[in-house]
Order: sequence, then C-alpha cells, then structure tokens
Amino acid sequence: MSTVYSFSAAPLGGGAPVSLEQYAGKIMLVVNTASECGFTPQYQGLQKLHERYAARGLAVLGFPCNQFGKQEPGDAAQIGAFCEKNFGVTFPMFEKIEVNGANAHPLYQWLKGEAPGVLGIGRIKWNFTKFLVGRDGKVVKRYAPATKPDAIAADIEQLL
Repeated sequence: MSTVYSFSAAPLGGGAPVSLEQYAGKIMLVVNTASECGFTPQYQGLQKLHERYAARGLAVLGFPCNQFGKQEPGDAAQIGAFCEKNFGVTFPMFEKIEVNGANAHPLYQWLKGEAPGVLGIGRIKWNFTKFLVGRDGKVVKRYAPATKPDAIAADIEQLL
C-alpha cells in the first residue's frame, strides 16, 4: 500500500467504513485526538485550519484514541457531542482506534512506517500527533503533539 487512499475508516457514530480514496486530490491532516488531554484545545486550531482551507482542498481527519493516559474514555456519541459543543468541530471524525501496538489501525501502521518520527521508532508518542499528506496520497511531514495547528499553516499553504 503506497498511498493513504488504500485505507478506510469507520465514521464516528457508526456506519460503513469510508474509503480515504474519497479525499483523492486533497491535502489531508490526519490527527489522533483525545477529549481529556492537555492538547485537547488544539481541536480549536484544527477547526480553524478546516474552515480556512477546506474550500481550497484541505481535509482535516480526526481519529480519537484512548491509548495515552486513557484520555479518550467516551463512546462515539460522547466524543462527537464534546467536539461539537466545546470546539465547534465540523471536520470529519472517525471511530475511536488504537494507533500503537498489535491492534493499531492499518492506516496508522502505514503512517508510522512512512514517517517514523524523531527517533525513527515508528510509534505514536502521544495524542495530537499530526501527519500532513499531500495531494498524491503520500506523507509529507509528521508533527509532534506539541506542534500547534496554526504552526502547520505555512506547510499547508505550500501544498495548496
């Protein structure tokens, strides 16, 4: 599997898995999220990126994950309500997944292989690790959890 388009993921709240091929030709920012994390306010910045660039071809994709400090304990309804009420999230959110270990979602297995991180260890360090994917479906850059969404805007602009 050489591009992100080879994967699918179930939408938050249920339903048939969505092929990421529907985002072909778009730039994607793929983020593992959590509702009870010190980085949770980044939802606001992610939403701003979505609002600013969606019409020009950016898709922000959120993947809730409970693997780090059990900071995403809610079910799909709770996660969706939290994101909408507190941060006005309208970008696509997907079913809660694992990003590390034997049960890691195939998308995240691939993302980590394409951009293994600072130490090249091929694991996600914490919530709000971000992957920028180009219009060709290939990973362009990986960002640490502490990298705020607005700091990624210049990289997004270059790809648009």
